[in-house]
Amino acid sequence: MSIRRLRAGDAAAYRELMLEAYALHPQAFTSSVSERAALPINWWESRLTSRLDVLLGAFVGDELVGIVGLALEPREKARHKALLFGMYVSEHHRQRGLGQQLLETALAEARRHAFLRLVQLTVTAGNDPAIKLYQRCGFALYGLEPQAIRVGDEYFDKILMWLEL
Repeated sequence: MSIRRLRAGDAAAYRELMLEAYALHPQAFTSSVSERAALPINWWESRLTSRLDVLLGAFVGDELVGIVGLALEPREKARHKALLFGMYVSEHHRQRGLGQQLLETALAEARRHAFLRLVQLTVTAGNDPAIKLYQRCGFALYGLEPQAIRVGDEYFDKILMWLEL
């Protein structure tokens, strides 16, 4: 297994894995599979080449099996914060420590930016394995957004977490 920053040439694999994530775990992501499936491949490429987003991928051989993103804040007064987003490991590759390795790599990337002081994230309430992973890596809960997303007729709360770098 290896982890590296995703490039424009990884756009098709990135799209495929994220569409899988949106389809299998709609309550975990703000975007829906139908919204993102409709986007052209150049949208996915631009996400991977953005100067404000760092997307990391975990590969087993040549297969992309895990993803995590780090969004840098462009506004001057909030530039000290980054947002961790889009964390997903394919079901066939879970329980092997890939999620923790991806998260630790993302945090190492955040620490490379001297201007960053903290990383924030949201996680769906009830997703205990993800919450425990984030806590193991030092994230602390600081709030709850009730009814943050709606999937069908069901609403899900989002737990707000942060880590001081």
